[in-house]
Amino acid sequence: MKDVLKIKRKAETDNEAKTYLTFVIGEEIYGLDIGFVTQIINILEITKIPGQPDYVKGVINLRGKIVPVMEVRSKFKRKAIEYDDRTCIIVLSVEEMTVGLIVDGVAEVVSIEKNSLTEVPEFGCNSQEDYLDGFYEKKEKVVALLNCAELIRHKE
Repeated sequence: MKDVLKIKRKAETDNEAKTYLTFVIGEEIYGLDIGFVTQIINILEITKIPGQPDYVKGVINLRGKIVPVMEVRSKFKRKAIEYDDRTCIIVLSVEEMTVGLIVDGVAEVVSIEKNSLTEVPEFGCNSQEDYLDGFYEKKEKVVALLNCAELIRHKE
């Protein structure tokens, strides 16, 4: 009887849903664990910091706190575009660090059951899979779920 309960509890745990904030970069959709998202803000004035990688756009002053910001589009090696009224900064709190991610736009908040996720396949020599947590399909579109800690730590 105890073994049956353990199996049932494990199955329930495996099917637990996680909530993600999805955002767009061009035509692609990505998701972040909403537990790391502290706020979504409009683009603020960014102070450039010399010597940083191209995707690190600089820092912003967020109510007296200096927050580094990186542009996801640039980090993912996508063509640069002009910011528009949909462009925003997703502010994350990860491992006692606050970071802003500039994205083309926020899509929606979704709840995804663990059993509906697809694992990350090996991409060979490309180390970008380090910051991928998995994939799920939504209306015939594949959504890449990002590991927040690895995304902000990952160096090119």
